[in-house]
Amino acid sequence: MRDGVREAPVLSTDGLPGWLDPVVRAARTVRPTQLSRFLPPEDGRGRQSAVLVLFGEGPRGPELLLQERAGSLRSHAGQPSFPGGALDPQDGDPQTTGPLRAALREAEEETGLDPAGVQLFGVLPRLYIPVSEFVVTPVLGWWRAPSPVGAVDPAETARVFTVPVADLTDPDHRVTVVHPGGFQGPAFTVESALVWGFTAGVIDRLLHFAGWEQPWDRSREVPLDWRA
Repeated sequence: MRDGVREAPVLSTDGLPGWLDPVVRAARTVRPTQLSRFLPPEDGRGRQSAVLVLFGEGPRGPELLLQERAGSLRSHAGQPSFPGGALDPQDGDPQTTGPLRAALREAEEETGLDPAGVQLFGVLPRLYIPVSEFVVTPVLGWWRAPSPVGAVDPAETARVFTVPVADLTDPDHRVTVVHPGGFQGPAFTVESALVWGFTAGVIDRLLHFAGWEQPWDRSREVPLDWRA
């Protein structure tokens, strides 16, 4: 584990590119109920975890780093997601810097990125994933110094990829997924993947509150099967 992960991470907006200003404002003002109807249980149940919502700049402009989970995993198998996972004891206090450290640690373990090149600049309110009982803190980062990435452990991660924000805002790449269990939510058809569930919900709300969202046809539905 690199020293950049072990040290106490800090949040800083110094030197961020101007196009991230709307995301910074959204992170400072958005309320939990504006992000999701699934909020952490008041009795404290749920496993504390964190994900890294990492913005970079690629050949087509702003982009997000995502990964596709291995199909053999017990939860969320095969789903595209942000890098992340459960907090470990060494990550520290879940109420302060624990999620920051966990987001960087998990991203390094899953994608091989160098956390020294990531500038953390914001944290979204904690959300809840009922199916896996995770209490998730989305940690926002700027990929100030990009490093090579890829699937470190094929048993956990099938692939690592970036998605241009332009594709995420393109109405032609937006659909509503419908699960037989009753779940409906926003989704994105990008990079040969269907991004849905928790990850798509966070992206959808970030696009909305950053003012980047374009009108899209919410009646375009993609059915999911029971295994999803």
